[in-house]
Amino acid sequence: MEAIKETNFSFAGQTGFYRGKVRDVYYFDDRLAIVATDRISAFDVVLPRAIPYKGQVLNQIASLNLKATSDILPNWVLSTPDPNVTIGLRCEPFKVEMVIRGYLAGHAWREYKAGKRTLCGVTLPEGLKENDKLPQPIITPTTKADEGHDEDISREEILSKGIVSEEDYLNLERYTQALFARGTELAAQRGLILVDTKYEFGKQNGQIFLIDEIHTPDSSRYFYSKGYEERQQNGEPQKQLSKEFVRQWLIENGFQGQEGQTVPEMTDEVVENISKRYIELFEVFTGHSFVKSDYNQALQRIAQSVEQNIFSLKD
Repeated sequence: MEAIKETNFSFAGQTGFYRGKVRDVYYFDDRLAIVATDRISAFDVVLPRAIPYKGQVLNQIASLNLKATSDILPNWVLSTPDPNVTIGLRCEPFKVEMVIRGYLAGHAWREYKAGKRTLCGVTLPEGLKENDKLPQPIITPTTKADEGHDEDISREEILSKGIVSEEDYLNLERYTQALFARGTELAAQRGLILVDTKYEFGKQNGQIFLIDEIHTPDSSRYFYSKGYEERQQNGEPQKQLSKEFVRQWLIENGFQGQEGQTVPEMTDEVVENISKRYIELFEVFTGHSFVKSDYNQALQRIAQSVEQNIFSLKD
């Protein structure tokens, strides 16, 4: 097996199943087991080929970051028994994703370049260049779509539509700022700049939890701090570690997830390059060599890790 594209388990005691863009989620009453597959998505479209070791990279980086931020607010994780598996609390998710940006990059830059100076209700100053540091981090929420594209939304719209209560939303903003500050500190220790990221939150028994993954190359964008200022002054592209290079490759080959567009062919070379970039981010971010999990009998290994741990947590 070259990569884990999907799982289709049926566990004793399982009460539901959901397949996301990247993760397969198995429900067990108030618990869930999430399998990080090697699927990759961009522009809200799952690409046709899976990327070896991508799921392991995401799962292990997220695990480290969730532990490193657990003093800010509780998170959903109970255990990470396998390189591709996390077991945790089942929370009712808020219907918004809290995107926070410290630099003008990616989607925000594309909007700014198109002439927009207000993003999700936040006004941006004139005269900014791509990848410039913003005067202060800005929160630019998006709707959380079950299918199709997430869409930008402002704080005012979220509150006026009753998507999130004002009390909860103010807490989400406070947590988002604190998590971004911590993520920025952790990145700086490894010679990286946390450019932008997103956080998802949920509730269980009236308490807010941090859910999903955080500070991974799928949910975040990183620049190398060394040479950042020089590259900006010279108008050069920033050296970065994130999924943005995948989006750029798709854009260059005529795909942005729009109707009628076809995903370009993902050759073995393209897939291998993406895999290497994910592993590079893991090693730079953690300071440890990446230990590749064995794909031989991978599905059996994953199933066993869920069966042995989901029930022990309930005992």
